[in-house]
Amino acid sequence: MSTPQGMPTELAAQLPQLLEAMRSVGSGLELHTTLDRICGTAAELTGARYAAIGVVDEDGDGLADFVHHGVDEATARRIGRPPDGRRGLLGALVRDPEPVRLTEVTADPRSCGFPTHHPPMRTFLGLPVRVQGEVFGNLYLAEKHSGGPFDDHDLNMVRVLAAEAGIAVGNARLYEAAQQRERWIDGSVAVTTALLSGGDADDALQVVAEQARRLSGSAAGIVLLPADEGGLEIVAVAADEPSDALGTVVPPDSGIVAELLDGQAVFVEDASTDPRVTNGLARGYGPIMMVPLESDGRVLGSLVTPRARGERPFSRAERGLAVQFASQAALALKMAQTQRDRERLAVYEDRDRIARDLHDLVIQRLFATGMMLESAQRGSAVPEVRGGVGKAVDALDTTIQEIRTAIFALQQGPAEAPAGLRTRVLREINMAAVPLGFKPSYRFVGPVDGVVGDLTGKNLVAALREALSNAFRHAGASRIDVVVDATATLPDGRPGVRLSVADDGVGIPEGGRRSGLGNLRRRAESLGGDSGHGPGIGPDGGGTTIVWQAPH
Repeated sequence: MSTPQGMPTELAAQLPQLLEAMRSVGSGLELHTTLDRICGTAAELTGARYAAIGVVDEDGDGLADFVHHGVDEATARRIGRPPDGRRGLLGALVRDPEPVRLTEVTADPRSCGFPTHHPPMRTFLGLPVRVQGEVFGNLYLAEKHSGGPFDDHDLNMVRVLAAEAGIAVGNARLYEAAQQRERWIDGSVAVTTALLSGGDADDALQVVAEQARRLSGSAAGIVLLPADEGGLEIVAVAADEPSDALGTVVPPDSGIVAELLDGQAVFVEDASTDPRVTNGLARGYGPIMMVPLESDGRVLGSLVTPRARGERPFSRAERGLAVQFASQAALALKMAQTQRDRERLAVYEDRDRIARDLHDLVIQRLFATGMMLESAQRGSAVPEVRGGVGKAVDALDTTIQEIRTAIFALQQGPAEAPAGLRTRVLREINMAAVPLGFKPSYRFVGPVDGVVGDLTGKNLVAALREALSNAFRHAGASRIDVVVDATATLPDGRPGVRLSVADDGVGIPEGGRRSGLGNLRRRAESLGGDSGHGPGIGPDGGGTTIVWQAPH
């Protein structure tokens, strides 16, 4: 017998309970909570001991998620991994989403048994949950408290509930997708702000890695940029534990690297078994999402977000959002580089202006002042005045040389690049001219700035400073010649650089302190070179010549 509306009498009698169940099912927007509520409501309506929902994966050949009711967490942990829906009765429901009602599960030919620690189940009811006409998953019920089988009444009740569940799941999925997009947009804004804030570039790349990891729910976020020798170099890592992967270069012969540099995204279901993954570090992960940092057809690097082994693969929506995020991050990287180039250009222009002003105005005025003083010196009959004016002219000459050295340094490359060896040697010579009362002569042989390494250059400048200091304090010299020869050959045949500082002073007295010479020798020997001294450039070899040499 049916109601006028065509509803079975027994179902109509439980209409209030069914309506309350439907209200409960549709009351939330968080997807996992909604699935939990559907399971509990279905179990209550049918008197089932156990209930579950298997969420069909995007490919439609397995389960991406499994939400259960009635099995406590301790038992679930003992059972182990949830079913993947690729075999057995659950697999059959995935392939053929039609209602199934059984009085003895184990007797069905589609059944493949239960895993160890799984509670015994005999009766079973399963039917699909559809969202906007497409199968979202399957609702499973097992073991009625009464001990009897599931009947037509249970099936009708669950059918109504499944229809309402489909609407609730659809709403929850839309809400979750909107929330997910909002999170990724917020992450993109954070990355753009960090990159364009003018801060340290490494810190900005770390923000990219951290945001990518957080938004994708991954075990790590990794940023790779093209390496000088080819391939991709890991430049930023965000993970729970400190990583020693920074600086690791993935070689260009890797197929995945070639795809990324070609602007293609790469998605790995399980890194531990995928033959394309050859890096030992990556083998320890499960699903990996690798997307290029590409802007206007130019690949700036790559963003990698791996999940732990056994975690679910990245969904189609997550992949699309990650690609958009990487594109936004690449655009921000490019804009930040353009901003830094613009700021650097402004610095270069300012330096050029300062150099021109120093050359065209300051040096010319100092030169004119020097000529006036020389004229006054020639016109004075007082020896003390002539001597004082002469010293003033020498000081002006030294100042002019220092300004010219500064102009040369201003016209060098990037502001952050260290001054060349030639510039540093000239700076030491000009600084020594003031206490000496005269400027040492100098000569450079060979490509000094091009072949002498940074460590050797630093020690050579320190050796020059020591030699000039010794000449001022002990030699009483009136002339000093400095030679830096980058074409020298060391006694063992290796190419090197030789510094010679010769004076016409009193020479090195017998039994005098030689700590300065010892310092020079130790510096040279620490680099694989040597240091010594010999006759100077005064009459009959008077004075001292210090020779310091080391490999490039």
